[in-house]
Amino acid sequence: MFRQASRLLARTTTLTRSRAFSSEVPATPTADSTFIDSWKKVIPNMEPPSTPTSFMVTRPQTPTSIPSKLTVNFVLPYASELSNKEVDMVIIPATTGQMGVLPGHVPTIAELKPGVLSVHEGNETKKYFLSSGFAFIHANSVADIIVVEAVQVDHIDPSLVQKGLAEFTQKLSSATTDLEKAEAQIGVDVHSALNSALTG
Repeated sequence: MFRQASRLLARTTTLTRSRAFSSEVPATPTADSTFIDSWKKVIPNMEPPSTPTSFMVTRPQTPTSIPSKLTVNFVLPYASELSNKEVDMVIIPATTGQMGVLPGHVPTIAELKPGVLSVHEGNETKKYFLSSGFAFIHANSVADIIVVEAVQVDHIDPSLVQKGLAEFTQKLSSATTDLEKAEAQIGVDVHSALNSALTG
């Protein structure tokens, strides 16, 4: 039985290999010719409807060399903070820890936690406090950062942060239900991160 297992496994991998990997998808969308041919046979006097492939945007080409700048798109539900901005580096607060992103970074999807997003351009650094979101780093040195809420660190009032931290700490110690504890813990975590952003 074990002698035949390797032969059976080899056969199944060669059978499934006929399907293309996602990286083998053509860079330009192609028309679904089978569907169009079938449509024209059944209804020759009416134009065929658009298929999902006709709505696909062309995949950006992966550069052969590493670009000198990172292109950043930083968006919120109600605004676009940065759009196609070329920068030297960004540091994002991923749930796995601070993550520096330079041009040529490997493609990555990272969940963001409350913390500071640093955008480095030359000698200037712009810092934003983020509540949560996701960062998508693409192979063509483009970083899409999508967040729920963000504010520039310069616009945060330290006295309000201290007041909120004390308030949520008190709520956490007096919470009786699991829901109250969870809400208070989220408030403590966010205000602690805000406090760290201001002091660090």
